[in-house]
Formats: sequence, structure tokens, C-alpha cells
Amino acid sequence: MTPEAGVASLVVPAYNEASRIEHCVRTAAAWIATRPGGCGWELLLVDDGSTDDTVARARRVASAEGLALRVVAYGRNRGKGAAIRAGVLESSGDPILVSDTDLSTPLTEWTKLAEKLPTHPVAIGSRALEQALVRKRQPFYRQLMGRTFNRLVRLLTVHGIGDTQCGFKLFRADVARELFRDARVDRFAYDVEILYLAQRRGIPIAEVPVVWINSPESKVAVVRDSLRMLADLFRIRWMHR
Repeated sequence: MTPEAGVASLVVPAYNEASRIEHCVRTAAAWIATRPGGCGWELLLVDDGSTDDTVARARRVASAEGLALRVVAYGRNRGKGAAIRAGVLESSGDPILVSDTDLSTPLTEWTKLAEKLPTHPVAIGSRALEQALVRKRQPFYRQLMGRTFNRLVRLLTVHGIGDTQCGFKLFRADVARELFRDARVDRFAYDVEILYLAQRRGIPIAEVPVVWINSPESKVAVVRDSLRMLADLFRIRWMHR
């Protein structure tokens, strides 16, 4: 889709987020209203095959807040990567900000990433660079899992980045659509694939320290998704060899 002049996109993936989506949409609406030319932002919610009333709740809050909400939905759960890919390719704005539903990184942190965009078309939030900005940490076992995964990421795919998995990323629209159009990973390792493709194409990436507050309702299953993510690291190299 060709970017619309003066519009920026906020893409949020959601899967069975009935307990959190109302806060997410309400917070996003308040944030968008404070932006210069706030009506120039679109909130694009990608429903990843939810079986609860995530979409109905999101639409109800958006209507109450006077927010023009766009919803992309498909029939079955495909994974976070597939949802974000669908949202990016359907979006009409430039730049494109991607955020998790739990808003672990406050939307106000976007300015830190936006400052890098003129020279770095991909700007990613990071929990690894300034520990003081991590206001609420994950349980120890999840921290260990994350550090181990990052070591493997740096060994096998993406080099020189301390945190590929923070769910707060900003892209120049043309670069985002180029990368996501070629992406194939549907689940949680999607970040690694996007950054791998960017590095291979010589696209500058800025890793930016951001505030991060852990949400206890993580959708990442420790054993099952860790194994999937590990397998995806090898798939990424094979698919894009």
C-alpha cells in the first residue's frame, strides 16, 4: 500500500486480549490526541484469530474515545509475526510504529526512536542498553531464557544487537514494507528475521534504550515457544540463504 501523506501508523497485534485491549486502545487514543496533528495517526489492530471478544471491546472503546480504529482480522491464529506482517502491509502511514498490546514500553518512548529514523530506517527499542530503564523485570527464568536466546541470535543470525525481542519498533514505511513482504516467520522469532534481512541488505538499524515495564501476562510459553524460536533461527538462515 502506498503511504498516505501526513499519516503515521501504529500497528498492534492481538490474540485473545480481552483483558488488556480496552486499556491499550484507551491509552493509544489519549496518546494520539496529544500528537501534533493527532488525527494523522491511524491505529491498526490485527486480530490474530482471537476466540474471545477482543475486537468487540476494542471497537467499543475506540468509538467512545472518538478514535478511528482499523481492524485486520483472519480466521485462525497464525502467530505474532504473521499478525504484524499483515498489519504493516495493510497500513497506510509513514512511519510505522509496532507495539505490543500490553504497552510494556510506553508509547511516549516513540520520540527516542523517531530521532534516529532520518539516518536509521529501522529503530528498535532495547532493554539491554540501560538497565535502569527496566522498571519491572521479568521473572529470573525468563531473563535467563532471553539472554540465552540472544546469544544464539548473535551467533547465528543478527550481529551486534543486544535485544532483538523488545516489542517496540519503528520503521520508515518503504523499508518496513520491503522487509515484511519478504518475511516468512509467523511466530515470536519474526523480529530476528526482519533484523536479519535488514542487516543483509545494509539497512542501518538503531538500537535505542527505552523504558520497559514487564507484563505478567506473557503469551510466550517457556518450553514450546522457546523450541519454536530456536528452530526458526536455523530456518531463517536456510530460507534466506
